[in-house]
Amino acid sequence: MEAKTSLLDNMIGVGDMVLLEPLDEDSFINNLKKRFDHNEVYTYIGSVVISINPYRSLPIYSPEKVEEYRNRNFYELSPHIFALSDEAYRSLRDQDKDQCILITGESGAGKTEASKLVMSYVAAVCGKGAEVNQVKEQLLQSNPVLEAFGNAKTVRNDNSSRFGKYMDIEFDFKGDPLGGVISNYLLEKSRVVKQPRGERNFHIFYQILSGASEDFLCELKLERDFSRYNYLGLDSAHVNGVDDAANFRTVRNAMQIVGFMDHETQSVFEVVAAVLKLGNIEFKPESRVNELKEICELTGIDQSVLERAFSFRTVEAKQEKVSTTLNVAQAYYARDALAKNLYSRLFSWLVTRINESIKVFLKKVMGVLDIYGFEIFEDNSFEQFIINYCNEKLQQIFIELTLKEEQEEYIREGIEWTHIEYFNNAIICDLIENNQTGILAMLDEECLRPGTVTDETFLEKLNQVCATHQHFESRMSKCSRFLNDTSLPHSCFRIQHYAGKVMYQVEGFVDKNNDLLYRDLSQAMWKASHSLIKALFPEGNPAKINLKRPPTAGSQFKASVATLMKNLQTKNPNYIRCIKPNDKKAAHVFNDALVCHQIRYLGLLENVRVRRAGYAFRQAYEPCLERYKMLCRQTWPHWRGAARAGVEVLFNELEIPEEEFSFGRSKIFIRNPRTLFKLEDLRKQRLEDLATLIEKIYRGWKCRTRFLLMKKSQIVIASWYRRYKTKSSAVTVQSYIRGWKVGLMKHLAPILSQMQKYFLEMKKKMPSLSPIDKNWPARPYLFLDSTHKELKRIFHLWRCKKYRDQFTDQQKLIYEEKLEASELFKDKKALYPASVGQPFQGAYLEIGKNPKYKKLKDAVDEKIIIAEVVNKINRANGKVRKWPRLIFLLTKNNVLLADQKSGNIKSEVPLGDVAKVSMSSQNDGFFAVHLKEGSGAAGKGDFLLSSDHLIEMATKLYRTTLSQTKQKLNIEIADEYVPRSLGRDKVCVKFIQGSQKNGNIPTCKRKNNRLLEVAVP
Repeated sequence: MEAKTSLLDNMIGVGDMVLLEPLDEDSFINNLKKRFDHNEVYTYIGSVVISINPYRSLPIYSPEKVEEYRNRNFYELSPHIFALSDEAYRSLRDQDKDQCILITGESGAGKTEASKLVMSYVAAVCGKGAEVNQVKEQLLQSNPVLEAFGNAKTVRNDNSSRFGKYMDIEFDFKGDPLGGVISNYLLEKSRVVKQPRGERNFHIFYQILSGASEDFLCELKLERDFSRYNYLGLDSAHVNGVDDAANFRTVRNAMQIVGFMDHETQSVFEVVAAVLKLGNIEFKPESRVNELKEICELTGIDQSVLERAFSFRTVEAKQEKVSTTLNVAQAYYARDALAKNLYSRLFSWLVTRINESIKVFLKKVMGVLDIYGFEIFEDNSFEQFIINYCNEKLQQIFIELTLKEEQEEYIREGIEWTHIEYFNNAIICDLIENNQTGILAMLDEECLRPGTVTDETFLEKLNQVCATHQHFESRMSKCSRFLNDTSLPHSCFRIQHYAGKVMYQVEGFVDKNNDLLYRDLSQAMWKASHSLIKALFPEGNPAKINLKRPPTAGSQFKASVATLMKNLQTKNPNYIRCIKPNDKKAAHVFNDALVCHQIRYLGLLENVRVRRAGYAFRQAYEPCLERYKMLCRQTWPHWRGAARAGVEVLFNELEIPEEEFSFGRSKIFIRNPRTLFKLEDLRKQRLEDLATLIEKIYRGWKCRTRFLLMKKSQIVIASWYRRYKTKSSAVTVQSYIRGWKVGLMKHLAPILSQMQKYFLEMKKKMPSLSPIDKNWPARPYLFLDSTHKELKRIFHLWRCKKYRDQFTDQQKLIYEEKLEASELFKDKKALYPASVGQPFQGAYLEIGKNPKYKKLKDAVDEKIIIAEVVNKINRANGKVRKWPRLIFLLTKNNVLLADQKSGNIKSEVPLGDVAKVSMSSQNDGFFAVHLKEGSGAAGKGDFLLSSDHLIEMATKLYRTTLSQTKQKLNIEIADEYVPRSLGRDKVCVKFIQGSQKNGNIPTCKRKNNRLLEVAVP
């Protein structure tokens, strides 16, 4: 039996949640926990992969694992992220379907690692070659660069992505990577100036200070001490298990591989240093002016220009310019805004620069989306609102594409599609993004409104517009049911997302949405001699002053999400849902409550219900038949017909109810998981039975092999023992024989002398080599009588052989016929001795040469074996008809009798119709040819004939019949025989000894109606 693997083999818990029975939240969590405890961190929901972060290294990502999952069916092996990656890559390569892999989950769930694993798998299985390897290396090395500038340590994750990333990997027609395009979404730039307690700023700041050489730090005007910089939180500056110095070297090497020039790398780090030093600028008399000076030296900005930009704000309206002095709070706001904008634009420039190195014209595309998951914190602000909006859109497209994929498969397989009820979160998306009444539209309207604009006025507007919306809650709204809700503060509003209710603090919404950078700072940056900084602030060019307000952060993000959704809908989706098992980042810890919370907001149960609404399990006919064929006698061990027909036979024999399954065009669809588990139980029992059978046969073979070995050993031992016994006996016998031979030789010496003399005499007196020479020397001694006779016999046989070896093929044939005649007639027929000396000629009449027989020759188209004139005996009176006589012809297939005078054929008898030939034992030429009763030639009776060459004629007839019919012709030699006549009366022909008054000619005489007597002299 061929070994096959399957998702169902050695399954811990349930590998595919679609098969979970019963399906509820508790059983869902318990199944995940059971698998997690056995290091099974991946579980399926149909084609969706659930990934639980193990917070430790597992030996399941080795090159051997890559090869194991390469070109394998999705459900053929246990759940793994490599299975989804391989399915997506093969669909892209073989079916020209653009793919996207959507990786979602909250911070710390392992989204970034999942995207790395997907990219590394694709890089491992695609083509090889110097150019392809270079592209793969560039794509892979873009990750360390983006992680250094876009990731940070948070309370939940030591390497948390603080931006959303969508990467399109581009392939050629062979499936080899050509390049890629990266899109980034909503970098958390507020982290640059302030980090929550227990968290760090972006990695790159710590990496530069830890890993850069002293000379390089001097060039950047930095010191290695973290405490020197206000933008770096000190309580979590160092992270266990993270080597910032080594990571810095990795980042510099990655930038070089991706394609950054040395001066570009230098410029990037100078901007990072400038951002870091901006945090040390203070606006009080005793502040250090040295920091500002060093920043100006790094950026190439005139110090006075930068000082003025931090001190004054110029507002332009039409033809007027109004300059106002900034107070201390406004100056700090301007400093932080500059730092955030400078870093955010640097990050966007890095993404653009990487794209320039790896971007090509689009061929086949595989997109990988690594974006922040749903966030519910104690304090949720504008960032969480934007992130959760993005997740609402992703959930919407997830449900739509999942249903679409299900519906397409049903239609493709010819299965009837039934409408599936599910929660549609479009109403929540509309609450946020509606162009007139959406929360983002209200926020933009409030930001652009003249007059006093605060977070409180924004909340008032929301209370007016959204009060009646079923998913919006506010203490200040007109809806009376929230007036006394003490869990909802006055300065907050709550949205009921698909993942649960989230309360947002309205404080900071307006400022974060405005994302204002004073024009004076933009113009100051544009005046820098530093080429990179100048390029980051194109709006600072006085020649291109635009009085229009820049788009708000919310509207920009909304447009980016819309573009992303449009992009995703053009591709075939693949989903990875990441789950964090605990908040402690500890291995082997599974927090049920935390996992339950994530299951809810990821909508995983909803996903299972959608998938199970129709048929819970589907499988192609070939693997289904291969897996369960042992359950049916007709399909086991081999099914010779079509796979679908085999599955139909299998399910009919198992008596599975028809409503439990449906036959698609290429797959079998099973409605209830219980049916599948029943099949698995039957298969398990059958495999145990087969294992018992194999074990029984093996044990029998093993015992028989051992028995045969022991038997062979016993034979060898016995033979050696007998050889030993025989040898000892032989030695004894040999000694006696040697003694006897010595005595015997004394007595035999005279005899041996006489024998030697005898043989020498025989040599001189040998007779001729003629077989008929009967001379033989007389024996000289009586004791050699038997030897003398044996020598005579042997010599005669030898010279006969020598004589026969001289014969030609024609002579051999003649002698074979003579030998056959001897066996048939010797000592049986008195006529035989006279025929021995006569050669068998066969063609006595020379029909081919004699023109008289031309008519007869033309009538016979076969080779004539014998042609002889015979006399026909008249059974009525016993007279021999003298004229015209008959010609007896024997060919390869027939016996013919022809008229000698006219040449007309009187009778033609196939050899198969000749029953036997009868003749007497006397010295006469009479014979009868008996024909088989019922044959075509038997109508006129048997032939009674007389021939001068009876022995030859009978011999040739016997040999020819044997050759053609493979049956011996019966030659009956008797002095009485009864040939069958045309009439009803049978006449017995009887041969008696007669007188020689008529010479040697036999005479016939009719005695009565039933007896014809032939007197033979």
